[in-house]
Amino acid sequence: MQEADWKTFSKMVPELRERYLRGKNQELAALLAATGKTETERFWDTEECVRREGKILCDCLDDLRRSRLFETLLSMRHHGMLRDEDLAQFSSELQKRVREFDDVRRR
Repeated sequence: MQEADWKTFSKMVPELRERYLRGKNQELAALLAATGKTETERFWDTEECVRREGKILCDCLDDLRRSRLFETLLSMRHHGMLRDEDLAQFSSELQKRVREFDDVRRR
């Protein structure tokens, strides 16, 4: 991993988090507004989603040490937080490694 990759990642994290949560908050709002369900059902459906997303956020954002950059990027990719256009900002070497794991995961 190159120093530039770490710097890129450090600058990118707040944007990745906010973009991811923007989409998830819209999903939560849709759950709360769902028709055909009781208030109680909407509440518990939303609570379940919040817990699930909280675990994903912890997986992706709780250990942002430089030594774990590669694993963090893989987790972010897996959960849809890191997109192709984001990955393109890293060194070609790191992009290649992440894509190799993507390929293995898809098999």
